[in-house]
Amino acid sequence: MKNIFLLLSLVCTLALSAQKVGCVDTKYILDNIPEYKSAQSTLEKIALDWQKEIEVKKVAIDQLYKNYQADKILLSQEMRTKKEQEIEKSEQELQDLQEKYFGKDGDLFKEREKLVKPIQDKVFAAIKSLAESKGYALIIDKAGSTSVLYISSKNEHSNDILKQLGH
Repeated sequence: MKNIFLLLSLVCTLALSAQKVGCVDTKYILDNIPEYKSAQSTLEKIALDWQKEIEVKKVAIDQLYKNYQADKILLSQEMRTKKEQEIEKSEQELQDLQEKYFGKDGDLFKEREKLVKPIQDKVFAAIKSLAESKGYALIIDKAGSTSVLYISSKNEHSNDILKQLGH
């Protein structure tokens, strides 16, 4: 809510100072780029394959645990400890695999960077080029949550504020 208020304040300020403001829908733009659709499809297939691999491992761990529960009373303390460690090790390996594939800097993120980011970079370069050629001070993205995609450097005053604050 705070971001929307700030954005509306900025737009109103620019409008009052007769600055041009533009709007784009990046979701619509990207959805109409065949290379983007292809990249998204590839990413979905990769994620689905990895998810299937993880599900297979989960089923195997569940089976290990069920077998352990069924045999537990027949096992010596040493064998119970060994089986428990085996289950814990398998669970840890599964967590590690999930993190490797789907973690913050995991393989899916890296694939996305490789396949999608170049397309997004081209779109943002085109937005900047349009803004500069048409004299827009601000370009807003209406896809999802409203965000500013471009702002003219002459309308960016962060350093002025820092100077005013003595920094």
